[in-house]
Formats: sequence, C-alpha cells, structure tokens
Amino acid sequence: MAFSDLLDRLGGVGPFQFLHLALIGLPVLGMANHNLLQIFTATTLPHHCRPPPNASAWPWVLPTGPDGNPEKCRRFVHPPNGSLTNSTQWATEPCLDGWVYNISNRDSIVSEWDLVCGSYKLKELAQSSFMAGVLIGGLVFGNLSDRFGRKIILSWSYLLLAASGCCAAFSPTILFYMFFRFLTGCSMSGISLSTVILNVEWMPTRIRAISSTAIGYCYTFGQFILPGLAYSIRQWRWLQLTVSVPFFVVFLWSWWVAESVSWMVHFGKFSKALKLLQWVAAFNGKKEEGEKLSVEELKLSLQKEIALSNTKHNAANLFRIPVLRRISVCLSLAWFSTGFAYYSLAMGVEEFGVNIYILQVIFGGVDIPAKFITILSLSYLGRHTTEAAALLLAGGTILGLIFVPSDLQIVRTVLAVIGKGCLSSSFSCLFLYTSELYPTIIRQTGLGMNNVWARLGSVMAPLVKTLGEVQPFIPSLIYGLSALLGGSAALFLPETLNRPLPETIEDLENWSQKAKESKKELEVEKTSQRIPLQPCVLDPVPS
Repeated sequence: MAFSDLLDRLGGVGPFQFLHLALIGLPVLGMANHNLLQIFTATTLPHHCRPPPNASAWPWVLPTGPDGNPEKCRRFVHPPNGSLTNSTQWATEPCLDGWVYNISNRDSIVSEWDLVCGSYKLKELAQSSFMAGVLIGGLVFGNLSDRFGRKIILSWSYLLLAASGCCAAFSPTILFYMFFRFLTGCSMSGISLSTVILNVEWMPTRIRAISSTAIGYCYTFGQFILPGLAYSIRQWRWLQLTVSVPFFVVFLWSWWVAESVSWMVHFGKFSKALKLLQWVAAFNGKKEEGEKLSVEELKLSLQKEIALSNTKHNAANLFRIPVLRRISVCLSLAWFSTGFAYYSLAMGVEEFGVNIYILQVIFGGVDIPAKFITILSLSYLGRHTTEAAALLLAGGTILGLIFVPSDLQIVRTVLAVIGKGCLSSSFSCLFLYTSELYPTIIRQTGLGMNNVWARLGSVMAPLVKTLGEVQPFIPSLIYGLSALLGGSAALFLPETLNRPLPETIEDLENWSQKAKESKKELEVEKTSQRIPLQPCVLDPVPS
C-alpha cells in the first residue's frame, strides 16, 4: 500500500485536506504583493532639476531634449541673459541641487532617494537584490527544510517575511532597503518550497493537480489585490507596511499546519507520525480506521519512499549521466529564459505609457485564461508542444515590441499582455514537465537546480534593462532571443503525456530506449509503405 492509498483510507479528500489547503494557500495571495511590489513603490515620477538657490531672482527656464520635452537631468548654467553669447547662454549642467518630483499622486523610493538620471541603476539593483534573495533562499531553505522539517521552515519564513518587510518600510537609506528586500526574497523561497512540498505530500494523487492549480490561482488573484492597495495607499512606506504586517498573523496560524508524514518517517519519528495520522482520520470522520493503523503498517506503506530517499544522488549526476544531461541542459535553458523574460514584462508595467493600476490588473487577469488554456494543451497536445509553443510565441511578441513605435501604446500593451500570458503558461508547464522528466530519486534535486536557473534569470532581468541607455531596443532584443532559445531547447525534450513517472535512472534509460525503438519502427513502417515507381514498358504495336 502506497502512502496515497493510506490517505484515501483515512478519509481521502475530507475536511482536513480542505483546511490544510486553505492554511497553506491563503498566504500565497499576499506573496504576489511582495513579488511585484516595486511596480508601485519604485515607480519613476515626473521630475526635473531643482532650481539653484538664487533662482528666485530671475525667471526659471528648463532646457528641452531632442523629443521637445523638458530635460529631466540637465539645467541651464546661467539665467536667460541677452548680453551672453549663445554658447554661454545655453550651456547646461547636471542637477547639482537635486530634483523636484510631482508627488501629487504618489511617492516612491525613486523620489525618496533620487534614483534618477545617473542613479537610476540603483532602482533596478533594488529589484535584483530581491531576486537574489529568492535565489539564495531557494538554496538555503531547501536544505534546511529537509533537515528540520517543512512546517518549522514554513513558519519561520512567514516571520522573516513579516519582519523584513516591515523593516524595509522604515529603511533610512537605499542600502538598508536593498538589504531588507534581500531578506524578504529569501523568505519567499522558504514559503514557496515548503508550500509546494506540503501540498504534494498531504493530497491524494487524484486531486494533486487540482490542489496545485488552486494554489497557483491564489497567486493569480493576489495580483488583483496589489493594484487596489496601491491605488488606496499612495505613500510607499505605508504600502510596504500594509502588505507585510498580515504575515505576523499568518505566522501564528501556521502552527496549525500539519508536518509532512514522509519527513517524520524518514527521520524515525514513527510515533509522532502515527498520532498525526490518527488525528487526521478523526478529523475526517474516520476515527475507527485511524485506530486500526499501526507503526508497522505505516512503515510498510512508506517502505518504497524510505528506500528511495536513502539513495544518494547529487546535482553532478544531472550532467554526468547522458540521459539526464540532455534533459537538464534543455530544461535549464527553458527555465532561465522563462524567468528572464517573465520579469522583464511583469516589472516593466510603467514603460508602456498606460495607467499602471489598470495595466497591472490586466497583467494579472491574463493568467486566468492562460492557465486554463495550458491545462487543456497539456492534456491534449502534450507537455513538449505546450512548452515550446509558449516560449516561442513569447519570444516573438517581445521582439515585436522593437518594431512598434512608442506612441502606439495599445498595440505595445497587447503584445506585452500576450507575452506575459505565454510566459505564465511556460511556468505552469515547466513545474509539471520537470517533475515528470526526472526520476523520483533525483526529482527534488532537479527541481531545485532548475529553480535556481529561473531565479538567476529573474536577477539578471532588471540589470539588462540598464542597457537601454545604449540603444532602447537592446533589452527587448535580448529578452526575445532568450525566449526563442528556450523554446528551441524545449523541442529536444521527450514527451511525457500519459507516461508513468520514472522511479529510478534505469527507468528513464529504459523509457528513452523504448522511445527510440518506437521511432525507428515508425520510420521503417513508413518506408515499407512507399511503393517505388516502376518504369512503364509499352508493348510494341502489332502491324
């Protein structure tokens, strides 16, 4: 009897499963707020040079740029004076006395710390520091979760998110802000990893896909909450505080989350695991079944999982073993390009010249049909086709932004929304596809490594935007080509639709060998069906 069969015996999909899903799923609503927070807290406001101290003595005039708009980073050295030569009168200098911002609608870290002109790269660096935290957190909290348990890491990650988020709201300088945002990113990884594992390990197999989709939609609907909060709260410090404080409450209720039975059994905590399962059975109305359960039966149910968990494989095997090397290289490219291109669009809302509150709602809303279409495509067209199509289409739309003039805002917005929806589909597909491609004994390692590639892409995405000062089209060119490269790599991955999950590397090798033999048989069959043309010889006509 497998552990999933044991769950069915203890109530299957009962009240406990719904409570468990609510406890770990509801906090995901707030995670979207932190992930996309800098769209609103780091928006670049209209600004111009602050006049010099003696400017009140003469009319203040701003120089104009090549586009005819007032310069944002230069000012005249001298006041308008007919006695000066043209070269002297129209000489300009940097904004030596700072900037004046239009904060009538909202303020941001940009206006707080003058992250414009020569310092605008610090704005992108602040977002990269958050993504770097997500990257490091994935490496650190993954190991800690395996050592100390899923529940305790989840709880302390909630506390870290609440504390670091509140501290960021009181940051005196941009360096303190980036440090606390880094810690926030670390906590986000701890929450994500523990949530995914606790969902998989407590849900029966038949509803696992549904529960995973439900948690994914919690993040999607969380994207609708952020624009509403940002519209209501126009001060960035108060907005930062508002999205952080609720996680103190989440930290308190997280102690009601059930620990992973698989983890407890793996570390020899059989009596605790048995008591927890008996409590679950009673909660689901199956108290008699829970009382029949014994430690020996529990060991027997998890015998295969224990044996597989004791088999040691490291990340080097992902590239050392030939059958895994091809999968790992192709998946790494797909994951990197998805994270890289996704955050180029998700964090670039203000670049399209549309109301950022409305556009963020649209960006969040496109995930709903995108994920629904992805589910249909995965079920009927397969994983291979879905992943390749999503990335290739996303790359095409991003490259299309290069050729659309900036004054055609609606066209540019439509392309961006389509691209963002395709990249959301790619993420949804990759989580499932990666789990099905890697054998059980190295699946967690494979998922962790590819998650690192996605986070590395998200770290680099804001930094690449700074290349726009060289040529405006360069960032879109790099983002688009990256998505096309990832989509092309996905074409070389095997299909997993309707195939059983591989348990060992030998299973994967046998599966790959059978796929090659099946392909050869198909080619031989096609060849045998070809009838060669025979020369037509006409009989001589009798005289």
